[in-house]
Amino acid sequence: MPRKRTPPELSDSKAQRTRSRILDAAAHVLSVKGYAGTRLTDVAEYAELQAPAIYYYFPSREDLIEEVMFCGVSDLRRFLQDALKELPRTASPMDRIMTAVQSHLRHELELSDYARASIRNSGQIPEHLRTRQKKEEAAYTRIWRQLMNDAVAQGQIRDDLNAPLAQALVMGALNWAAEWWDPRRSSIDTIISNAQVFVRHGLGSPHPEPRRGNKQRAK
Repeated sequence: MPRKRTPPELSDSKAQRTRSRILDAAAHVLSVKGYAGTRLTDVAEYAELQAPAIYYYFPSREDLIEEVMFCGVSDLRRFLQDALKELPRTASPMDRIMTAVQSHLRHELELSDYARASIRNSGQIPEHLRTRQKKEEAAYTRIWRQLMNDAVAQGQIRDDLNAPLAQALVMGALNWAAEWWDPRRSSIDTIISNAQVFVRHGLGSPHPEPRRGNKQRAK
């Protein structure tokens, strides 16, 4: 089952626990039914509450969805940062990219309804609800950009690839896994290992060598 989100500031009060339960339910419903299909009655049913109770915690359906979308990307970014911090200092740039691939897929597909809801509905949400989400997306993209730039600088990215385009293609493929992956057909570990092979051999230079210039740096 996907991991539930527990904010750092969460108290033991009944109100805070109920708010968290509503958010968890909304993330699940949004990840399954999408923006247009998400109804507060469905959220309330999943949270085992009466629908009017939701308005005590969130002024509107849009406010609830906006919070879920923001949390989805924010949690994804922190999960990646924590994974990278755990790597030894000797880890190569390509090894760090492999960790980013694993972090993205595991959080998206296995651990978080929030991440899946945010990724699957990003193009459906009205623009005025995406302000905080877009800031988090930009921060997450910057982490990937630095990983790519480090790999380019060490000659670990193929010479015939444009790094910014390659990064966009990789992230697009990872995001799209939320649309087609069926856990009944393959395990999350199988998906991750296949994605890592695909990315390593698709991006990787057969003869890594530090470069003097960084003309292919991601922007």
